[in-house]
Amino acid sequence: MRLVVDLNRCQGYAQCAFLAPEVFAMHGEEGLLYAPEPDESQREKLAQAAAACPVQAILVDAVDVPVGAVDIPAEAVSGER
Repeated sequence: MRLVVDLNRCQGYAQCAFLAPEVFAMHGEEGLLYAPEPDESQREKLAQAAAACPVQAILVDAVDVPVGAVDIPAEAVSGER
């Protein structure tokens, strides 16, 4: 699992550090430090942190979404309309 934070968008509200302190930490008043490849056991806390971010600066990489977890229309895969 990979984690990306848009540090240009982040405003330092620290909701992520409160919800997932094992992954996020504040450095000073506005600087955010985070682990870009957190342990899989942190997935639920990361989802909560991403949802709680007021500026939606947190992205948990979708590459790790299990096959079948997302319903993709057949035409999107085949290119047909």
